[in-house]
Amino acid sequence: MLKVCLLFPAMFAVSIGMLSTLSSYNHGREKERWIETVSAQTLQRADKAENQASTIWRFDRLESIDGHPTTVSGHPQLIETPYGKAVQFNGVDDALFVDVHPLAGARTFTWEVIFRPDADGQEAQRFFHLQEVDQATGQDTDSRMLFETRLEDGQWCLDSFATTKGQGLTLLDCKLLHPAGKWFSLTAVYDGKVFSNYVDGVLQGSGDVHLVPQSAGRSSIGTRINKTFYFKGAVLMARMTPRALTPSEFLKVPPPLAGK
Repeated sequence: MLKVCLLFPAMFAVSIGMLSTLSSYNHGREKERWIETVSAQTLQRADKAENQASTIWRFDRLESIDGHPTTVSGHPQLIETPYGKAVQFNGVDDALFVDVHPLAGARTFTWEVIFRPDADGQEAQRFFHLQEVDQATGQDTDSRMLFETRLEDGQWCLDSFATTKGQGLTLLDCKLLHPAGKWFSLTAVYDGKVFSNYVDGVLQGSGDVHLVPQSAGRSSIGTRINKTFYFKGAVLMARMTPRALTPSEFLKVPPPLAGK
């Protein structure tokens, strides 16, 4: 009987220890599952942030843009600026072409460029063109986005155009003129409902339009994709973001170039 009495506390202690161990195990598993859940959520947020990351193109060389090989037309020149190199286009036959559409797949977007238009270019210039390509045929579709200018007596106004699957909008107001020969920051924004454009963060125009995401394609800088309406001036950099930025987030002309 004494042996039984002595054995029972020992068994009870073992049982308590097993329960404690099991509880610790369960707690540990819950902690692991929590960590796994948080890690998964963190990765999802990281993936989402990565998917919304900006693509930055610096025009500081002719043979490639952001690692993408270029096709060079004419003789565009690298020039030195107080903020580094830029590409100068002659307005006759200079252009760069690259086989990538940096905003392909974007449901909303912000497209920005820092450029300097010369005063003696063509009246109408299509200086930055993002073009969708039919993946089955390899031919250009009607879906595209463009930055354009209109020159008038040494001044210019911004023309922005976007169209997808038959829905499109042109933003052009030549009552809003800007002096040629200086650096400016241009922005086109689509928030899923409204397409807007800006010069140095100041709204130039906006309108409602339904733009579906464009497929992969190609881009031209210095001319329209079909080599017409060449641009005379310089391009420093561009940034393409697959979400609608606010004016406070827009690219600004670097201080060394401001007013020049």
